[in-house]
Amino acid sequence: MDTYLGLDFGGTKLLIGEADEEGRILCSKRYATGVTNQQDAVKLIMESLTDYTKTVGFKGNVKAAGLGIVGIVDYELGQWIAMQHEIKGAPVPVAELLERQLGIPCAVDNDVRSAVTAELLLGHGRKSSDFIYLNVGTGLAAGFVSGGKILRGACYNSGEIGHMSVDLKNTDPCICGRRGCAENAVSGAGFTYQVKKYGLTELLNEQGRAQVQLLFEKAEAGNTQCLTIAEYAADTLACVIMNLVRVTDPDTFIIGGGIMNSQWFKNQVEKRLHPETMRGVKEGIVLSGFDPGYAGLIGAVSLGMYKIKEYYKEGGANHAGRI
Repeated sequence: MDTYLGLDFGGTKLLIGEADEEGRILCSKRYATGVTNQQDAVKLIMESLTDYTKTVGFKGNVKAAGLGIVGIVDYELGQWIAMQHEIKGAPVPVAELLERQLGIPCAVDNDVRSAVTAELLLGHGRKSSDFIYLNVGTGLAAGFVSGGKILRGACYNSGEIGHMSVDLKNTDPCICGRRGCAENAVSGAGFTYQVKKYGLTELLNEQGRAQVQLLFEKAEAGNTQCLTIAEYAADTLACVIMNLVRVTDPDTFIIGGGIMNSQWFKNQVEKRLHPETMRGVKEGIVLSGFDPGYAGLIGAVSLGMYKIKEYYKEGGANHAGRI
């Protein structure tokens, strides 16, 4: 059985797992992260991969591996350029390091474009060659597929739409240096900012982050302040969606991320979408079908799948599947 290995690296965990060609997870193991720089992160990844090989092993003929990771990534060169938006050192050739250890083709991309790759190969992209994927999670970011190709940009920053200014009258500062940014209103970080701004400390968890689903429940029940925050978020997200639709003209708009688990909030957003703008989005607004707990891992696995498609085109078939 041909399989693919995925490594999903985030701020709090690294999930390593193996999946078949349909993206079904066969086995996985979770490792704590919490590192703050690239050097420590790469060390952790390689050590965890060694442990995974020894303690879990491989169920099939692993053809390729993919690493989905936070920050800025050069997919073509397989380099991890930065952990955050600020570049502080030389790029890390993480794909090459993985290939040395595993002996198979390996790919790396940032977490959102990994999710886009998963949609393209295993999700809604099976029916669409022109779609937008929007992740509403801790931050707000998007991925674009046009003519079946993933857009990455000259500096690999395509999709940082959380820093799209959508409220020119808003004076709240954003970490990017601008004001009125979408991420300040509709993201995990944005909801935390808004909850603190309104003094709703009872909606913060032990880590000081907003309990977004509780916020939506209170808003739906008629709490004035919660409704104000939720409606502002819905206005913002609807504006972002329509702006993006005008840019790439997709036939499908896919939304992922835990925040969109609320049907009430999704309805609030959809009723704000102007039909004239959305008329070409024939498949409408659809939720990603991947299990949120494993979406990042499936994204990483799909990078390996995408890599092997390119690899065979380049005549490297004899190198694949050597684990």
